[in-house]
Amino acid sequence: MTSTDALPHGEDPREAAREVPSEDPRDDAPQFVLPLVVRIEKAAPPSRTDALQTAARAVLALLSDERATAEDGEWARAVRDWQDARIRKVVRRARGAEWRKAAALPGLTVAGEHAEVRVFPPVPLDGWPKELVKLQVSGTDLDDPGPPAEADPARPVLWLNPDLAMSAGKAMAQAGHGAQLAWWVLDDAARRAWREDGFALSVRTADPARWAALTTSGLPVVRDAGFTEIAPGSCTVVADHPLLRSCHTSL
Repeated sequence: MTSTDALPHGEDPREAAREVPSEDPRDDAPQFVLPLVVRIEKAAPPSRTDALQTAARAVLALLSDERATAEDGEWARAVRDWQDARIRKVVRRARGAEWRKAAALPGLTVAGEHAEVRVFPPVPLDGWPKELVKLQVSGTDLDDPGPPAEADPARPVLWLNPDLAMSAGKAMAQAGHGAQLAWWVLDDAARRAWREDGFALSVRTADPARWAALTTSGLPVVRDAGFTEIAPGSCTVVADHPLLRSCHTSL
């Protein structure tokens, strides 16, 4: 599920994420996409919330990996090119032999409670590896067996817009955007602590009465560029990290 409009690296997401300009210079840059593949076996699909949280953690795992962060890292150029344009993420699904072929490509597999998501270094928009381009985008319809537990307020929470209906794939990409915006705002010590905590986080749908306050709180907000499923400029996720929350008005 394609989802865009996280911000270029170096731009403050607390400010710039508030508006999606009609003419964006990022559109003139070569376009890249971050592929994510979620494992969905027929007999044991993951729950929706588990998949969303695992996708967000997978994005953070790639952003913090030395192959992406070191100046001469093998993924560093691709990540820089990706971050200089629109921050696109596409989620596809795989099972069985498809999953094994995808897992053999360079990338990282992150496990949740039951979910498995593999993230790959960015590729050109029209330059997907053949093992991934064959995978289905549609069909990532996942459910939770019951209401998720209350989010731990001492750890990061990615709040989803309660008024938007998104497929699981779309929501996974949006959760990844929210995690990425939070990552960009944090300092090195906070990033290191988050990584040492296994990028623990929750993804929850916000209470409708609280959503407006979240979007105006100063916390990072993801606005979708509207390529799929929802209208351009829609607020999809607010990234609420304890270290960011302490800097802003209480909600």
